[in-house]
Amino acid sequence: THQRPEIENYIGGQVRNGNVYLLYPADANMMQAAYGWAVAQQNKCISIVASKSALPVYTTPEQAQQAIDEGAVSLHESASGDGPLTVFAVTGDMVFLPVFEAKDQLEAAGHRVRIVAVANPRRLYRPGDVAWQHSSEADDRFMDDAQFSELFDGDALIAVSGGGTVALEPVLLRSKAAARDLFGWQRGETTASPAEIMAYNGITADALAQRAQALV
Repeated sequence: THQRPEIENYIGGQVRNGNVYLLYPADANMMQAAYGWAVAQQNKCISIVASKSALPVYTTPEQAQQAIDEGAVSLHESASGDGPLTVFAVTGDMVFLPVFEAKDQLEAAGHRVRIVAVANPRRLYRPGDVAWQHSSEADDRFMDDAQFSELFDGDALIAVSGGGTVALEPVLLRSKAAARDLFGWQRGETTASPAEIMAYNGITADALAQRAQALV
């Protein structure tokens, strides 16, 4: 908290080195899982990006552990139907508030929505994207294509970050969605609330829902 969001992009630019990790816990359970995972590692540079605000809990402890260990987890999936499927791939925690509001708008309009928390984006790269083999404690674990497709395939993919966007690079690299977009931090300003600073940067429920409808 209180770090410039651009710092995320600085660290994210090093993830391809092979032993640098950015963790984005989406809730309190995931925060505990992220810290537990981090202190059990060796020869890794690990940064945990999170706010200190009281926010909704979306995961069970087991789901939280899975997200940190495997890279991502689905937080919401609409009931089956004929409407187009929009996938929101999200890094952060507070930013899920407008994403879930956008989900309500889209489902009311007959769309299907999947919301995926991107918790450990380094796991979502392809093995050839990362110089893991040059690290003293080589970590060659990456999400396979089948699991990636199960989480991120849809008619449209909208990647969303309340901060820097470089951590969403592996999702955009591997996605097969025909229509894609990216929402993220643009610039800082003094505001009275987190919602206002997100709105200042164009990250609102209305903007997300309208973009999803336009894409499909």
